[in-house]
Amino acid sequence: MKALELREKTTEELTELEVQLRDKLVRLSVAKATQRATNTAQFGALRRDIARIKTVLHERARGIAGEA
Repeated sequence: MKALELREKTTEELTELEVQLRDKLVRLSVAKATQRATNTAQFGALRRDIARIKTVLHERARGIAGEA
Protein backbone atom coordinates (compact mmCIF):
# COMPACT_ATOMS: atom_id res chain seq x y z
CA MET A 1 0.00 0.00 0.00
CA LYS A 2 1.43 3.36 -0.99
CA ALA A 3 1.69 6.34 1.36
CA LEU A 4 -0.24 8.48 -1.12
CA GLU A 5 -3.17 6.05 -0.93
CA LEU A 6 -3.04 6.17 2.85
CA ARG A 7 -3.05 9.97 2.96
CA GLU A 8 -6.35 9.98 1.04
CA LYS A 9 -8.06 7.99 3.81
CA THR A 10 -9.60 9.44 6.95
CA THR A 11 -8.03 8.99 10.37
CA GLU A 12 -10.75 6.53 11.39
CA GLU A 13 -10.17 4.43 8.28
CA LEU A 14 -6.43 4.38 8.94
CA THR A 15 -6.93 3.31 12.55
CA GLU A 16 -9.28 0.52 11.48
CA LEU A 17 -6.86 -0.60 8.76
CA GLU A 18 -4.01 -0.71 11.27
CA VAL A 19 -6.05 -2.95 13.58
CA GLN A 20 -6.87 -5.26 10.67
CA LEU A 21 -3.24 -5.49 9.59
CA ARG A 22 -2.08 -6.19 13.16
CA ASP A 23 -4.67 -8.97 13.42
CA LYS A 24 -3.48 -10.41 10.12
CA LEU A 25 0.12 -10.28 11.37
CA VAL A 26 -0.83 -12.21 14.50
CA ARG A 27 -2.66 -14.85 12.46
CA LEU A 28 0.35 -15.17 10.17
CA SER A 29 2.62 -15.60 13.21
CA VAL A 30 0.41 -18.41 14.47
CA ALA A 31 0.47 -20.03 11.04
CA LYS A 32 4.26 -19.82 11.00
CA ALA A 33 4.49 -21.33 14.49
CA THR A 34 2.33 -24.25 13.40
CA GLN A 35 4.34 -24.56 10.17
CA ARG A 36 1.41 -23.70 7.91
CA ALA A 37 2.78 -20.40 6.59
CA THR A 38 3.86 -20.63 2.98
CA ASN A 39 4.78 -17.03 2.18
CA THR A 40 6.86 -15.61 4.99
CA ALA A 41 7.64 -12.47 2.97
CA GLN A 42 4.23 -11.23 4.08
CA PHE A 43 5.67 -10.49 7.53
CA GLY A 44 7.85 -7.68 6.20
CA ALA A 45 5.14 -6.32 3.93
CA LEU A 46 2.62 -6.16 6.79
CA ARG A 47 5.12 -4.51 9.12
CA ARG A 48 5.98 -1.89 6.49
CA ASP A 49 2.29 -1.17 5.84
CA ILE A 50 1.68 -0.73 9.58
CA ALA A 51 4.69 1.60 9.78
CA ARG A 52 3.39 3.67 6.86
CA ILE A 53 -0.01 4.00 8.54
CA LYS A 54 1.59 5.05 11.82
CA THR A 55 3.73 7.60 9.96
CA VAL A 56 0.71 9.18 8.28
CA LEU A 57 -1.20 9.28 11.58
CA HIS A 58 1.81 10.86 13.30
CA GLU A 59 2.11 13.48 10.56
CA ARG A 60 -1.54 14.38 11.01
CA ALA A 61 -1.20 14.60 14.78
CA ARG A 62 1.79 16.93 14.48
CA GLY A 63 0.25 18.98 11.67
CA ILE A 64 3.03 18.07 9.27
CA ALA A 65 2.09 18.16 5.61
CA GLY A 66 3.09 14.99 3.81
CA GLU A 67 4.24 14.74 0.25
CA ALA A 68 1.74 16.26 -2.11
